[in-house]
Amino acid sequence: MGDKPTIAISHLGCEKNRIDTEHMLGLLVEAGYSVDSNEELANYVIVNTCSFIQSAREESVRTLVELAQADKKIVITGCMAQHFQEQLLDELPEAVAVVGTGDYHKIVDVISRVQAGERVKLVSPEPTYIADETTPRYRTTTEGVAYLRIAEGCDYRCAFCIIPHLRGNQRSRSIESIVTEAKLLASQGVKEIILISQITTNYGLDLYGEPKLAELLKELGKVDVPWIRMHYAYPTGLTPKVIEAMVETPNVLPYLDLPLQHSHPEILRAMNRPWQGSVNDAIVEKLKAALPKAVMRTTFIVGFPGETDEHYTHLLQFVKRHQFDHVGVFTFSPEEETPAYKLPNQLPQELMEARRDELMELQQPISLQRNQQEIGQVVDVLIEQENPETGELIGRSARFSPEVDGLVYVQGEAALGSIVPVAISDADIYDLYGQIVNSYN
Repeated sequence: MGDKPTIAISHLGCEKNRIDTEHMLGLLVEAGYSVDSNEELANYVIVNTCSFIQSAREESVRTLVELAQADKKIVITGCMAQHFQEQLLDELPEAVAVVGTGDYHKIVDVISRVQAGERVKLVSPEPTYIADETTPRYRTTTEGVAYLRIAEGCDYRCAFCIIPHLRGNQRSRSIESIVTEAKLLASQGVKEIILISQITTNYGLDLYGEPKLAELLKELGKVDVPWIRMHYAYPTGLTPKVIEAMVETPNVLPYLDLPLQHSHPEILRAMNRPWQGSVNDAIVEKLKAALPKAVMRTTFIVGFPGETDEHYTHLLQFVKRHQFDHVGVFTFSPEEETPAYKLPNQLPQELMEARRDELMELQQPISLQRNQQEIGQVVDVLIEQENPETGELIGRSARFSPEVDGLVYVQGEAALGSIVPVAISDADIYDLYGQIVNSYN
């Protein structure tokens, strides 16, 4: 190892950011740096920040300040570095470098320049980079699961969202590149591959001139991996062709993650959502008819500027009517670089929070009922953790995505990273409980 410093990475933000963290780790390890998860032992700490909404920035800043107080040399990467490069350098003398979202692949060069005494600022104003299957990567998720990024950036301009400003326009990887990486992950024992991008249903549009998600799914169907899950599918992009590919490809899970954001056409128009207010009952019903076994997750924003009681009641009724399996609710966060920041009729925080709490409360018995339907069934569960005290295993069935959905608590014995049949005996709002079914019983 010689005189190479020890580096730790502190990761904040979404799973797209996590992939960037994993590539930085891979590149540093390949270059001979020792990487330690313990920040106290490290000479440098790379903080991969999030800047999506106010609360995420606050968490990123807290982490930076704590490390600065501990006298660490800090390399700031990720969305907040992209967003506030100058301010961060001005306000944090401990920051030895800021690296933008399109520049993290140069991390080894950044560290060597910093070691030579330079204070590095490396932020491409318009990020254009996307890693591929040849970029070293050191996975940080549990052994059975891996995220696979099929595209980066976004061409839409929703009124509340700062992502295009932070990550640039959409750039898709080729089908061949994605399939090659999927095969590599499968060969490493990965059982679940989660396809992510800003808008998965727009995959390939920039590269092939039309969306190619259906073709990608069919090719991934040839990879020897039991579960492929998609995140961030816009309902309008779930065309008959894509639905047919989901139905015909056995390892693609019937899990629909629909970032709907609202139900009322006026609010959707104000949000500048791409389908301009056409997310209606018909689209949801069509998806349910085409994929009757599908698990449906969605997210909503309450308190968008101008949201009246009538708009909000429309949303409550929509949620009640469609009985989604999982619902995430967020209060509107005014972001300075977005059009929604300047809109009139901004709502008070207390009202937004009251609406969020009410909507989540409405959803709870629905989620409970959807979970209770699993009681008495035998479902496949990917085992991810073991409680060292009790020996109880914890995993997820196909109806739960990592981090955002529930867990399955399992009695019995199984290897971490394996998929086993579990008889479900109990359920609560978020989680399921069961026993491993042994084939010889």
